[in-house]
Amino acid sequence: MVSTSASMILFICFIASAMTCSVFATDNNPLQDFCVADANNPVVVNGLVCKDPKVVTENDFFTNGLNVAGDTSSNLVGSNVTTVNAARIPGLNTLGITLVRIDFAPWGINAPHTHPRATEILTVIQGTLRVGFVTSNTENRHITKVLNEGDVFVFPQGLIHYQQNIGYGNAVAIAGLNSQNPGVITIANAVFGANQDISADILAKAFQLNKNTVKDLQKRFD
Repeated sequence: MVSTSASMILFICFIASAMTCSVFATDNNPLQDFCVADANNPVVVNGLVCKDPKVVTENDFFTNGLNVAGDTSSNLVGSNVTTVNAARIPGLNTLGITLVRIDFAPWGINAPHTHPRATEILTVIQGTLRVGFVTSNTENRHITKVLNEGDVFVFPQGLIHYQQNIGYGNAVAIAGLNSQNPGVITIANAVFGANQDISADILAKAFQLNKNTVKDLQKRFD
């Protein structure tokens, strides 16, 4: 029979383990001042291998060009995302943060998507955006707001969200994400452009669409 004190110890260990799992659900904290990514190292780890600190320079913590607008004409949705991560600034490795610039053509959208490993905080630099996210099942509440220059909005981790330029001129936003590798899943591309295709029968039932319509969508997203 387990004593009361032993049960308490087991309970404390269980809580500590649960808290540890919760902490490690996001990027781990660094164990040194910095870990500049060594892009030439072939070793595969959860992150990027550190460069020898003795050969690190100021340029490992720097990039430029974020003042240059992205090409919004290269896709059908009218937006372009310029990402600043450890691939662009090696000094970001292990620091658990990513920055993006999002350019929008008039009425362009950043299509509904999720970031499985990060919360996003966005501020409008130019123009007016309609933004929103949808809460999880079963409520599926649509939380939406119109943002003007200088306004800030937060998209919680893992929730489907979007942005739309609702002006007749270009729009620009800057966003930060609390992960070195936030990941992005664009809903339409993932569902209708999956490699290999999800069964048209499944998608027709899920979206209440005609099966031929589903097949047309799958061809469009190939």
